[in-house]
Amino acid sequence: MSAGTSAPLLHAAVPVLPSLDLDESAAFYAERLGFAVRLRADDYLIVARDGCELHFWPCDERHIAENSACYVRGDTRALHADFAARGLVLEPPAERPWGMRELYVIDPHGNLLKFGEPT
Repeated sequence: MSAGTSAPLLHAAVPVLPSLDLDESAAFYAERLGFAVRLRADDYLIVARDGCELHFWPCDERHIAENSACYVRGDTRALHADFAARGLVLEPPAERPWGMRELYVIDPHGNLLKFGEPT
């Protein structure tokens, strides 16, 4: 906080990830991960769930998406159960040596979402 300020100046970090197909991204994040589509424009997509917001921009180069990631704090066990109930097949959360329990999801274009919480 700044001197003399009681409220934090930063409110949230919002990842902006590449998408090879914004409609495909919208469907995956809504159907498999439970996000709601907040905005779908010709050249931009915003999805949100439980106060977490993700943005997407159109990208024609798969290697960019395959080298992009974001970290999302959340209840990894509950998320794993929710994603599985939505038909997503993935490894269960694992405890990492850095003191976090993490669940990894790779979207259809290669973006890595790391969901994590302290152990």
